[in-house]
Amino acid sequence: MGRVSEIRDPRPRRRRLLRVVVGLLVLLSVAGYFAVQRASNGGGAPFCVASADASGRDGGSEKYEMSPEQAANAATIAAVGIAKGLPDRAVTIALATAMQESALRNLDHGDRDSLGLFQQRPSMGWGTPEQITDPVYSAGIFYDRLVDVPGYSRLPLTVAAQKVQRSGFPQAYAKHEPDATVLTAAFAGGGSLDCGGPAPTQPGDPAKVRAGLVRIFGEDGMHTFGPQGGQGGQGGQAGRSAGGRAVAEPEITMVEKRDAGEAATRRSRAMAHWAVANSREMGIARVSYDLRGWVAGKDRGQWQDKAEAAAKKGDGDPYGAAPGEVRIFMAR
Repeated sequence: MGRVSEIRDPRPRRRRLLRVVVGLLVLLSVAGYFAVQRASNGGGAPFCVASADASGRDGGSEKYEMSPEQAANAATIAAVGIAKGLPDRAVTIALATAMQESALRNLDHGDRDSLGLFQQRPSMGWGTPEQITDPVYSAGIFYDRLVDVPGYSRLPLTVAAQKVQRSGFPQAYAKHEPDATVLTAAFAGGGSLDCGGPAPTQPGDPAKVRAGLVRIFGEDGMHTFGPQGGQGGQGGQAGRSAGGRAVAEPEITMVEKRDAGEAATRRSRAMAHWAVANSREMGIARVSYDLRGWVAGKDRGQWQDKAEAAAKKGDGDPYGAAPGEVRIFMAR
């Protein structure tokens, strides 16, 4: 008598296939939800994107994405170098070093007694722990030691960084050069920093923002601070538009002095992007600079051409900035 062939029940295989399909659909739904949230006005988790070319954010421009904390630290590192009048190469070296040492985070720990953005050591003469964990101080002393390196701007980045840091892994800095170059372009050149996510929910203090800017840039002689609205924080007065019209938010205004040149323009750009990077922490609702504007929680966190928008509306923008002017508006 011949063997009766075994007939397998196809249902278990079908059930497994169904589970796989359902799982994939769930994953796609979750991914789609977060994509929609991120693309919407003010939705999703906060994020920042640096672009090497402001006009190419949606095209082939080189980009680097980071958290608001990382963006604020990167903006401070770049701003300190710009305030010192150092070239883009110095800023790129500093940013690449901090990317390797701390991933642009102000760490309270490290190898042995290393601390902060650059993992500097109190025992090696970098300063006190309090100083080293202050981003403005730590960036400043890094630059001070970098400029003491003969011909640093002509050296390979990893060599220049190693001469300052004395790291046990001297070749590790090189891999961050492309991304650091994008960040430098965003803060000091023709690029852009966009920061998305929800708008601030707490009022900002214009006096705190102004103090932060003055601490980095000092009284540089290239800018004047315009009449300030709301210097008293929550109880302060509203700001004023360039045309004299009142706006609801307290504001801080910096204006380049006539004939201040490219150095002033470079600082203005750094001030504007520093404000965007610190918007979440400092309660900054809007930033306007040189006919462009950024608004927290809107436009996917991207800068907008205010001149083009004003032309479409047929009148001026009360939040607009004239060429050479930086306006920072606080949340109320």
